[in-house]
Amino acid sequence: MTSFGTDESIRRTVAAYSPMLLRIAMTRLSSPADAEDVVQEVFLKLLTTRPHFRDLEHEKAWLIRTTLHRACDMARAAERRNLPLETAEVLPGGEMPEPSPILSAVQALPAKYSAVIHLYYYEGYSIKEISKLLQIPLPTVGTRLSRGRERLRQLLKEDVE
Repeated sequence: MTSFGTDESIRRTVAAYSPMLLRIAMTRLSSPADAEDVVQEVFLKLLTTRPHFRDLEHEKAWLIRTTLHRACDMARAAERRNLPLETAEVLPGGEMPEPSPILSAVQALPAKYSAVIHLYYYEGYSIKEISKLLQIPLPTVGTRLSRGRERLRQLLKEDVE
């Protein structure tokens, strides 16, 4: 595949992946503004490092992994400083709906579980595809999906009671 960096390839990449990366960042962060910052940082990293990808799937996997890592880093940094992340609402035009109780519960899961649950249920990836994207063994994805579902059931059960 050709190297990244032409105006056309940049526009294509941003248009194709921004919505998905924003949804992925929102699984770890409660603020749309923080999630947008993460996505911008990922694209900035893409522009500055100019990695060479084998194909579009390799590019997509790199973007997903980088987004998950950056979002987790931002959440951890806020926890270390004991500061809440921004909770600003996005105004009409860039409006983001209030997360559903299920999405809120997914966001409350540990990162390793929320990532696979989001990719499986919200983005529609298979276990095999998630394994490739996150570069973790296939059985590990299945285990995290199973354990994440169980934790999700417990969280949702607690909310009802």
